[in-house]
Amino acid sequence: MNIFSGHFRPLGTPAPMIDPFGRMVSYLRVSVTDRCDFRCTYCMAEHMTFLPKKDLLTLEELERLCSAFIDKGVRKIRLTGGEPLVRHNIMYLVRALGQKVRHGVLDELTLTTNGSQLARFADELADNGVKRINVSVDTLDAQKFREITRTGDLNKVLAGIDAAQKAGIHVKLNAVALKHFNGQEIPEIMRWAHGRGMDMTVIETMPMGEVEEDRTDRYLPLSELRRDLEEQFTLTDNDYRTGGPARYVTVEETGGRLGFITPMTHNFCETCNRVRLTCTGTLYMCLGQNDAADFRDLLRSTDDDAVIKSAIDEAISRKPKGHDFIIDREHNRPAVARHMSMTGG
Repeated sequence: MNIFSGHFRPLGTPAPMIDPFGRMVSYLRVSVTDRCDFRCTYCMAEHMTFLPKKDLLTLEELERLCSAFIDKGVRKIRLTGGEPLVRHNIMYLVRALGQKVRHGVLDELTLTTNGSQLARFADELADNGVKRINVSVDTLDAQKFREITRTGDLNKVLAGIDAAQKAGIHVKLNAVALKHFNGQEIPEIMRWAHGRGMDMTVIETMPMGEVEEDRTDRYLPLSELRRDLEEQFTLTDNDYRTGGPARYVTVEETGGRLGFITPMTHNFCETCNRVRLTCTGTLYMCLGQNDAADFRDLLRSTDDDAVIKSAIDEAISRKPKGHDFIIDREHNRPAVARHMSMTGG
């Protein structure tokens, strides 16, 4: 056995990637497309200009880069978008990474989805090692759902959740907390989720990309939401973790778990173990910073994976301590210009 940063690891296994602040990077979030069949008002402009196909990594290039990260010590990969299930032939990548799970070199392959295509893909996802997914549902009111997504059909999403659960996939519900939209509805959504055996996470809106609405009008601090919830429910902090930034409580009245992701009121940077790869091969070491590393040209210029892995090491050495998100009347511009759909949700 070798000793590295206080951890034991078997001989022959990759040394973990350690950033300048001593955090082990073991989680890669991969955006497979910037496209989405929804246009959620807090995420995208209504009339988006998407990337031309030539700018995107091929699925084979994504597989090669993911494999390099796995060789460097990544143990969990989450596929995101945009909407990952609208990427043509996406199951090629799911199958390839699913084999990594079967062979024990990857602990977990997960997915974040809007649920619109789940009824079609749930069985195949389950067959290829996907045991957990996150589904974004900000309201259970069909008319409000159409309003917030601009194009979404709530019934299709609910049918997708049904299909995923029937296939044996554990579903976690994600809801962005939005003032004057769903703040009062969160208890109802939570009861529904817990009644179906699903965990739920609420998320603060983040200042990323230009959108038509005023973000300060939508921003609902989760500290405020939690105070409101505690008037109806008993919330007990617990140590449950999924590898992401959510901090969970047990809701005694429902028996379910509720997570809080708070990039604005209480950032989670001190424990960040994640980096994000876009569909164009750009690696962002922090969601809320612009520093990045380009892997597309590198992938297309060399067949030597050692060069790719060296570039990964260099990028991890630049991972910053944290982000600088602010939302108020004086900072009503996005902290970063790129939309969340480009970086990956």
